[in-house]
Amino acid sequence: MRGRGDRYAGGMDGIEFSGVQYAVQGKPVLHGITLSLHERRIGIVGRNGSGKTTLLRLMAGLLAPTGGTIRVAGVDPAVDRKAMLRAIGILFQNPDHQIIFPTVEEELAFGLRQLGLRAGEATARVRTCLAAEGRAHWAAAPVTALSQGQKQWLCLMAVLLMEPATLLLDEPFAALDLPTQARLSRRLASLPQRLVTISHDPQAVAGCDRVIWLEAGRVVGDGAAAGVLEEFRAEMARRGDSDADTDLGA
Repeated sequence: MRGRGDRYAGGMDGIEFSGVQYAVQGKPVLHGITLSLHERRIGIVGRNGSGKTTLLRLMAGLLAPTGGTIRVAGVDPAVDRKAMLRAIGILFQNPDHQIIFPTVEEELAFGLRQLGLRAGEATARVRTCLAAEGRAHWAAAPVTALSQGQKQWLCLMAVLLMEPATLLLDEPFAALDLPTQARLSRRLASLPQRLVTISHDPQAVAGCDRVIWLEAGRVVGDGAAAGVLEEFRAEMARRGDSDADTDLGA
């Protein structure tokens, strides 16, 4: 019998970008991005405003490119949202931007209902998940009673219940204290899914198989983590030596 890790590894088709452009009201955000993503752990680094989150939202089909093509397992993610439910899951930087239901059980059941499960079956799976995590008593709890770290856990569980092949992580550690970061890092490391993590912090992606460096909407580095991050750190240090950040956006 194949394990979960084998199932995900065997089903992880690539994410393909071909000449992808994205602009907002005529202002370019991404320029001619061409990437073929197949590795199990992929990091994307860059300064704030470099286009990292836009790239992630394009992968998830939350945005459509203004030029070029994107394919996830051969499917245009912005066109076939139903197919993306099993292909892609996304964890936003701020869980308050992701949570939409008042209780833990309702929030966890929502994705399962999108997959077509009946209410009773979805609720049963949610309760099994909560019990397995030692959080059965959370079921009826209002999400407003959760800490920031607990909300992040809730969002992660909601995504994992849908069993996507690839999980997109938008600055997953940014708002968490150190113990919560450690717990989340261990959990993410144990997952069989492909993880695509974006961060401005090179340490967050140091263990990835591949790292892509975005600067002003363009790929300026792509390869093994050690080499790309060494160049990224050096460039960030050089920029930090400047006494002023006076440039305005175009």
